[in-house]
Amino acid sequence: MLNYRQLHYFWAVARTGSIARASEQLNLTPQTISGQISLFEQTWNIELFQRVGRQLELTETGRQALGYAEQMFQIGGELEAMLRAGPQEQILFRVGVADVVPKSIVYRLLAPTMELEEVLRINCREDKLERLLADLAIQRLDLVISDSPMPSHLDIKGYSQKLGECGLSFFATAALAERLAKPFPACLDDTPLLIPGQETVLRSRLLRWLAEQQVQPRIVGEFDDSALMQAFGQSGSGIFVAPSVIAEEVCQQYGVRLIGQTEAVKESFYAISVERKVKHPGIMAITEGARRELFHW
Repeated sequence: MLNYRQLHYFWAVARTGSIARASEQLNLTPQTISGQISLFEQTWNIELFQRVGRQLELTETGRQALGYAEQMFQIGGELEAMLRAGPQEQILFRVGVADVVPKSIVYRLLAPTMELEEVLRINCREDKLERLLADLAIQRLDLVISDSPMPSHLDIKGYSQKLGECGLSFFATAALAERLAKPFPACLDDTPLLIPGQETVLRSRLLRWLAEQQVQPRIVGEFDDSALMQAFGQSGSGIFVAPSVIAEEVCQQYGVRLIGQTEAVKESFYAISVERKVKHPGIMAITEGARRELFHW
């Protein structure tokens, strides 16, 4: 069985980068920490660190062990915070966000939870959808926000609620917009365009629509992270896209112009949970807010 105290000493050394700094943090002697880590290695017949000059570096086994330790002590920290908060004082709301969902959409979806009478502490984590759904299945998350419903090929119990959908808007800097000689969407032909990456549902829909319009833009960048795509668009690297529901916000935030919109390309957003009948106040606030305020169902 794991000795969690020894694992904690290893975690502290790996995070701080040295036994000396870990000893200061833990208020223990370096000899104590070094001895306990050595015992841990001997017990499992492994090597967690290797010395390179005067520095300690993790071995491959050490890097793998650190990943598990990070998760374990993060959960332990959450448990400690919950116990300190006491019953009925605070509700932990663990939200996973697929990394392809625009940050502005995420914020506007979560905003209604901050106005509830119940005191929520939101723990928001971004990752690939399948990893988030795996954590949802073992109840490490209460909700996953995604641009697609629960994939049918995954053997995970979960229920998808469509929060809403909207059309697509195209943006460009003033300098780039002034060089566009044709009306939208013909102006996209032979123009630098930034598009969502292959992980997104939107990408194939957008490319199909461009083909239907018989325009061939020069695709100069593909991005899974919408915020990074918008940053490149703000620099003038190319025209970029965003959900029409946040078009005004995008123009204000990035100082760009709206050059066109289409309702033929829809982007949808989903709330995925393990509850068929939602009871968590945070999830209820998100679904109601999305339908009444953001997407106007």
